[in-house]
Amino acid sequence: MSRPAAPAAPTRQRRKEERPQELLQAALELFVDRGFSATRSEEVAKQAGVAKGTLYRYFPSKEELFKAVVREHLVTRLDDFAAAAAQHQGRVQDLLRHMMQTWWASVGQGAAGGISKVMLVEARNFPELAQFYVDEVIQPTHELIGRLVQQGIDRGEFRPVPIAATMHVLISPLLQMMLQEHSFGACGQRPSGVGAPEMLDAQMSLLLSGLLAEPASKI
Repeated sequence: MSRPAAPAAPTRQRRKEERPQELLQAALELFVDRGFSATRSEEVAKQAGVAKGTLYRYFPSKEELFKAVVREHLVTRLDDFAAAAAQHQGRVQDLLRHMMQTWWASVGQGAAGGISKVMLVEARNFPELAQFYVDEVIQPTHELIGRLVQQGIDRGEFRPVPIAATMHVLISPLLQMMLQEHSFGACGQRPSGVGAPEMLDAQMSLLLSGLLAEPASKI
C-alpha cells in the first residue's frame, strides 16, 4: 500500500527558505546598477521585499552580502569549471573554447558579468573586498587557465609558451567584452558594431592558432 504524499511545506516556510536567494538576486542587481558604495542595505531589503533586520539576519554587513553575491554567481561557476576540466578527456583547445563561450553565455552577458566592473571601479576604496576578490575569483581563474595551458604543452598539443603571459592573453579579451557589455552595452551602445559571441569566436580561433604545436589548418 502506497504512503500518502507528504503535505506541501507551508507558504511561509517556503518563503523563508527562498529569502537568501531573493536577497542575493536583489543585491546583485543593485550592486551592478549602482556600484558597491552607492548601494544601501535598506535598498536591497526593500527590493527583496523584506525588512532591513531580515537582511542582517542572513548577512551581517553589506561587505558580507557582497561576498555572498560573488560566491553565489562567480565562485560556484568557477568550481563547476574546475570539476569539468578535471574530468575532460579530449583536446585542451576544445575545452578552452567551450569554457570561454560558456562563461560568456552564463555569466558575462548577464548581471553577474557586471561584478567585474564593480570591482575594477571600487577596489581602491575597498581593499579588503579587493583582496577577497583576488583570492576567490582572480587567482583561481588564473590557476585554472594556467593548468590547462600547461596540460596542452605536456600533451604536445600546444607549443611551449610562457604560462602566465599566455593565461592573461586568453582571459583579457573576455574581461574586456564583459566590461564593454556592462558599460556601453548597458546604454545600447556597442562601439565595435560586432556582437560579443562573434568577437569571442574570432579571439579563440586566433589565439588557438598561435598556441597549437601543429598547423593551424587542423583546428
